[in-house]
Amino acid sequence: MDMDDQNKNLILATALSFIVILVWFVVFPPPEAPAVDPNAPVPTASEGTPAPVADAGGATTTEATSGETVVAEASAPRLTIDTPSLKGSISLQGGRIDELFLKNYRETIEPDSDIVSLLAPVGADEPYYALYGWAPGAGLTGESVPGANTIWSVESGETLAPDSPIILTWDNGAGLKFRRELSVDKDFMFSVHQSVENTGSAPVSLAPYGILARHGIPGDIKKFFILHEGLIAMSDGELSETDYDDVEEYPFNPREGAPADVTQVAEGGWIGFTDHYWMTTLIPAPGMPYKAVTKFDPQRGIYQTETVLATQTVAPGETASAESRLFAGAKEWATIKQYQDEEGVDRFLDSIDWGWFFFLTKPIFAVLHWLNAVIGNMGWAIIGLTLLIKALVLPLAYKSYVSMAKMKELQPQMEKIKENAGDDRQALQKEMMTLYKKEKVNPASGCLPILLQIPIFFSLYKVIFVTLELRHAPWIGWINDLSAPDPSSLYNLWGILPWGTPEPGSVLALIFIGILPLCLGVSMWLQQKLNPSPTDPTQKMIFAWMPWVFMFMLGSFASGLVVYWIANNVITFTQQYLIMRSQGYKPDVFGNIIAGFKRGEAKAEADKKK
Repeated sequence: MDMDDQNKNLILATALSFIVILVWFVVFPPPEAPAVDPNAPVPTASEGTPAPVADAGGATTTEATSGETVVAEASAPRLTIDTPSLKGSISLQGGRIDELFLKNYRETIEPDSDIVSLLAPVGADEPYYALYGWAPGAGLTGESVPGANTIWSVESGETLAPDSPIILTWDNGAGLKFRRELSVDKDFMFSVHQSVENTGSAPVSLAPYGILARHGIPGDIKKFFILHEGLIAMSDGELSETDYDDVEEYPFNPREGAPADVTQVAEGGWIGFTDHYWMTTLIPAPGMPYKAVTKFDPQRGIYQTETVLATQTVAPGETASAESRLFAGAKEWATIKQYQDEEGVDRFLDSIDWGWFFFLTKPIFAVLHWLNAVIGNMGWAIIGLTLLIKALVLPLAYKSYVSMAKMKELQPQMEKIKENAGDDRQALQKEMMTLYKKEKVNPASGCLPILLQIPIFFSLYKVIFVTLELRHAPWIGWINDLSAPDPSSLYNLWGILPWGTPEPGSVLALIFIGILPLCLGVSMWLQQKLNPSPTDPTQKMIFAWMPWVFMFMLGSFASGLVVYWIANNVITFTQQYLIMRSQGYKPDVFGNIIAGFKRGEAKAEADKKK
């Protein structure tokens, strides 16, 4: 195999990287910002769509109850939620947790933008709330238990805060006294303790339940193949992710009264809704069997998840109780890990969408998180991660670059063999293989470092796109969000000219790239100049265009990914240069650059003469 064959191998590896990224770019296009209609009316409480509360007892041993419609009662009292991470309120109508904001997260990078809204009451634009209660069993009716519209009384507490729980009560007037204690930690976990006291003369049966209801598909859903947004559940160690449109296709379940999927969970798990960066999940007590239900109301367009615990029989004079938790907040890796490791929430870290390459994305993010904690800047942490990755693959890269250096030393012998073999390809290949074996050279080893980057590239892209820690994370100067493309643009000479930049996702934005993509193209171009240009015209053309094609393709990718690619190119250039020099081959980078320009000038002169 001569130098042209070696160049073909390198082109093949580079082209493979190009094709994979091209397919990725086409199949997984960058998410577009949702269009906002400035003339859209702001909904009022009277415009809210009523929501049905699920038949929580449908598939338990209790009798099925009829669904109850959730209505918005403007006069219903509210109790405040105020923690270091959350603010909102609880409606005494149904005791619903239906208004929740994330204090530490804003909608945009602007410091005065609105904080993120997670839960919203009926009557809001997109109602989304949590509800707890008891499903009536044999001998009871829906009126015997508190429902979605029951007005609860406050026994104690005015503001729900860490170390400051609130207690709600309701008496059905027929011998049953219901009590609900709500508490919350400093992050995103609510604890719900429900109890019912039987002061009557006959035993009763009830099943405690929790419900998450979401009216319609979220307006800001990305609909991006790489990201799951929809329903998520962990059932006895098995993770399931269901898109909203798949929930709509569930078969009708007569016991649930709607299209539904029912799973009996024996030991533990959780179920809820996951967004790009936020999540709500119902979490029954560990070791407690329950029924997990996912259902859809096609008439009102409401998606719902439920956890229904086993039916309890309460004798006269006795009290039954049930413990449950509700996670409602941001998918912070450290916080979720704490809930998993210290509070026994089964595989809670898998609520983050790690993707197909989870065996790479999980350790990559763990290292990235640690570096960010040490350095204090996610951009420099990405560069530090790149250094660690390059250090890990250095033995393979070293062998590859040594082999490439030896190939260049063998070039005179290879040319002589090629000349002696003439048109006899079989003799040429035989002599070449003998030479490679004698000199212990592997001509294909130059492809390995490039091919090894592909799964790492995809895994890092997944980490940057999915994990919350990259959202609105600044680096230096104009790079104030590593999860978004470089905001600078050639259109206004990167801020020099007094006009704005093209809209993200537009054709102009793809053409008028930012500073980081330009640096990426230059770094790839310089890396090529470690070697003379190939003599084959086709190979030469591919090498000439490749850096600039990549530059425009990656221009719309997240800045964090482009930072990684630039750092990778710079480190690779340095490694290859030093290793080649250590093997006696001195790359003439500037000479190759000048030679390339001279060949371009010579070609231009030849074209003029034609």
